Amino acid sequence: MSDDQKRLARLRFRAWHRGTREADYMIGGFFDRYHTQWDGAAVDWFEALIEEDDVDVMAWALGTQPVPERFAGAQMEAMQKLDYVEIPR
Repeated sequence: MSDDQKRLARLRFRAWHRGTREADYMIGGFFDRYHTQWDGAAVDWFEALIEEDDVDVMAWALGTQPVPERFAGAQMEAMQKLDYVEIPR
C-alpha cells in the first residue's frame, strides 16, 4: 500500500468515526463520494477540515454558520449540497 493510499485509508476511517451518526453520514459520505477526484491540495483541505469540531463542520455544511475563509471554496460548496449522503437501512 502506498503512502497516499495509507493516508486516504486513515482519512476514511476518521471521516466515518466522528462520534455521532449524523456527522458520520455527512463527513464519511462526503469522503466516499468525492475522495477519488481529489488532488493533493484537496486531500490537505479535507485533512484540515476533519480536525475541526463536528458541530462546526456540520453548521458550515448546513449553512447555519459562516464558513471560515480557509474552508471556503468548491469543496465546501460540494459539501453544502448534501446530495452525497446515503442513509443505510
